[in-house]
Amino acid sequence: MTDTTEDTPKKKKAMSMTAEAAAADERGSQDAGFVQSKHAGHHWSGEAPMFIYAVWYLAFLYIPVMFLPLFSFNDSIYVAFPLKGFTLQWYGDMVDNPALLRALENSVKVGFGVAMASTFLGMFAAKAMTRYYMPGKGPITSFIMLPLVIPGIVLGIALLVISNTMGMSLSLWTIAAAHTLIGVPFAMLVMVSRLEGFDRNLEEASLDLGEGVVQTFLRITLPLAWPGILASVLLTFTISFDEFILAFFLAGNEVTLPIYIWSQLRFPNRLPMVLSLGACVLVFSFFIVTFSEVMRRRGVGPQGGAAI
Repeated sequence: MTDTTEDTPKKKKAMSMTAEAAAADERGSQDAGFVQSKHAGHHWSGEAPMFIYAVWYLAFLYIPVMFLPLFSFNDSIYVAFPLKGFTLQWYGDMVDNPALLRALENSVKVGFGVAMASTFLGMFAAKAMTRYYMPGKGPITSFIMLPLVIPGIVLGIALLVISNTMGMSLSLWTIAAAHTLIGVPFAMLVMVSRLEGFDRNLEEASLDLGEGVVQTFLRITLPLAWPGILASVLLTFTISFDEFILAFFLAGNEVTLPIYIWSQLRFPNRLPMVLSLGACVLVFSFFIVTFSEVMRRRGVGPQGGAAI
């Protein structure tokens, strides 16, 4: 015969615990639903103004730029609505203009040299900032970044005075030197983000296995940093290619493409050709900057490591 005297309190206790657990689960689900609904409402009310502001800002910034390629196909020398018709004449005039092609060649030469020099200097500056301990690292970094915060007209006048004081003739070399001055900070920022994105233990392992500093840099650091190097080259080339203020102060008889575009704005009959040229530069710059950003992010995982 089974004794149920002791089982009854145990059953009552178990049933009580089950009821309490069920009530707790119900309260928890209600609280979770309340918190979720409250969070959802707060989430929308908090981000809706920022979303509207972002859309308004992008529209204000880019819609006027979109008119540039639109009017480059207009069959009229006047920039006005309605459009008179569709034509490719201005693009043909652009290709057949020797002065324009010479300015384009000068810009490509300067941009390529600036991209190589800025990336070379920025890569080693970034390596020093991310791999070694240096006293006064903060002030040194701020000093390198200083050209980014100095107004371009002030920097251009200062470099012009220095060039005249040193007896340097104004040419593409002075433009390239000035562009390198503002290109190095951009290259350094790109390379710092890249060099901090892979494991330093790879370099230490190479050194522990007997490789020297140069061999470690060529075999380990350089391949890992290659996407950042390519991104830096493309970005600094675009910055130099589009820069006007420094080139305006430091150009001699050899002008770059932005200076040529500015000089043609005085002639109304050449405005459509300038619009066509501006549309080409706009598309070119967009693809170069986009590709450089894709290359900069390539291989960087969510944990900050690098995938090879």
